[in-house]
Parts: sequence; structure tokens; C-alpha cells
Amino acid sequence: MKRVLIVITFTLLLISCKKKETVAEEPIPEPTPAVICPTCNFPDTVWTSNATGPKLIFKFKFDSTQARLDNFAMPSTIPGTNAAQSPTFNGMSAHYIEMAQGDLTQVGQGTVLYRAEETTCGGNNAIVFCKSIVAKDGDVFFSVPIASVTPGTYKWLRVSLAYQNYDVKIKTTSAGVINGTIASFVGFNTYVSKYKMHGATMTPTLNGAGNKLQGYWGFYTNYMSTDVKAEGQAPQTTVVNPNPSSPIPPGSCLVTGAFVTTAAPNVGAPLTITGSETQDIIITVSLSTNKSFEWKELTFDGLFQPEIGENVVDMGLRGLKPMY
Repeated sequence: MKRVLIVITFTLLLISCKKKETVAEEPIPEPTPAVICPTCNFPDTVWTSNATGPKLIFKFKFDSTQARLDNFAMPSTIPGTNAAQSPTFNGMSAHYIEMAQGDLTQVGQGTVLYRAEETTCGGNNAIVFCKSIVAKDGDVFFSVPIASVTPGTYKWLRVSLAYQNYDVKIKTTSAGVINGTIASFVGFNTYVSKYKMHGATMTPTLNGAGNKLQGYWGFYTNYMSTDVKAEGQAPQTTVVNPNPSSPIPPGSCLVTGAFVTTAAPNVGAPLTITGSETQDIIITVSLSTNKSFEWKELTFDGLFQPEIGENVVDMGLRGLKPMY
């Protein structure tokens, strides 16, 4: 009887010393906030800045006589199956600006000066078209106080081009050769709900409004008081990069060019920023529009005829030359 009592007492001690187990409650997940789509209308056409002191200023120049280059910055000819023309530019926007110190400075490792607003409203990350700055030839499209730029010597300028708007000659069966306007979205991905072509509002219908991959284009002309609109998707976009040591991301329009001076525009001259500048530095971003609008030719007359099925095959700029 005594032995039994001892066993029972020991068992009770074990039970009383056992820690109480607690069951962790599953956390209630926070609701994922909805992505709000941009509510702006159309891009601005004037760059504004309240910055004081010396500035680094970037201006566009569209040059149809500048060398026509391919993706590797080699002279480029037009295939026999295609035709091309040098368009008359109305405006352009940039999405990203970076200065790179040397050949081995990879994309993003240089001094990034500007990155336009982006959104995931349409799904994948995309440039917000309506918050861009669409600048004309000779206009400022970006500026930054020199005091905020990392001092150093820079060999390369990288500019990611996003949107082009230009006039081209087209051939019609009823009106002969007339002017038409192309809106060319060459950024990696662009959220666009509407855009303007000489005052006419264009709404994408190809796969609906929203994200547009690189190469989406719209066409507009007015003939006998009638608006004529079309759209399409170019299969490729030439992106010139003369620096093979620093490849650009696939699908981007990050055009690269070596700095030169206006006095010697064909000789590389790295740009040095000391941080003690007392005057503005103006960078003229000269872009080659030399036969930059290219299409698949059907009649071999050198005239773009969208109404018979001639399609755009390339809208990429053909070279970048940053001059200071």
C-alpha cells in the first residue's frame, strides 16, 4: 500500500511541473492595398524647376543628318525588303537619365539623375505616360542642381527614351501623298490611357487601354475634315549602345552615347563635375533621326502606305551624342 502511494505522488508531481502549452493564433493578414491608377490627363510640355544655383541642364536636339547606327553603334543600312524616312519630330520624353564614369560602370551603378514615375496599375511595372515631359527640339527636358551631382569624370550618358511624336509622309489611294502623325511608345512598358495627336485625342484599342509594350504605335491624319486613325505594334526597336562592356536591360530603350564637346563633336571628351561650378552646364542630347521610321515595303516606291498593309518594323532612334 505504501509503494502505491509513492508512485501516485511522483506522478502527480510530474503533472504539476509540466508547462502549460499555448497555441499561437494565426495572424490576420492585412488587406493588400488597391493600386490606384493615375488620374492625370496628358503630359506636360514644359520642364519646370525651382532649383537655385548652377544647374546641369539637358536639351533635346533631333538631327536627321547624324549617322544612322545599329544596336552596336555600327553604320546601319536599310534592308531591301524595307523602306524608311527621317520624320519631323514634334516632341519626345525621357524616362531615365544616368551618367556613367567608365566602360565597366554597369547600368544603375553610375550617377542616376532622373527616373520618371512608374505604376503597377496595369499589371507589370510601367512608365506613367501622362506624367511625362514631352519636349520639342531645343527644349529643356530635365535639369538638376550641380551641387546634388556626385563629383567625378563621366565618359557615358545613358538616356532611356519613352515616347516620340513625329510627322511622316504617307501615300493614300484617294489623296496622294499627305502628312500623317505617329505616336511611338518605345519605353520598356508604358501605362497609357489616352494621348494627343495634333489636338485629336487618341484612345488605345489594341488590347485596350493600359500597359503597352515597347513598340506600340498610333497613327493619325485628317483628310477632308475626317479623322483617320490606326495603331499597331512594331516587332523591334533599335537601341544604340556603343559600349559592349555595359549591356542594357532587354526590352529597354536605354540609348548610350559618349560625351563630346560642341567644338569637337566627333571626339570623345569625358565630362568632369567638380561640385564647385559657378555656371550652368548645358548638355545637348543630339539624337539621330536619320531614317529612324522604318516599315515593311510592299510596293517598293519608298512611301509609307498603311492602308494597303505596310506595317512599321522599327521606330528606334539611330544614335545619341551628348554635347557640352
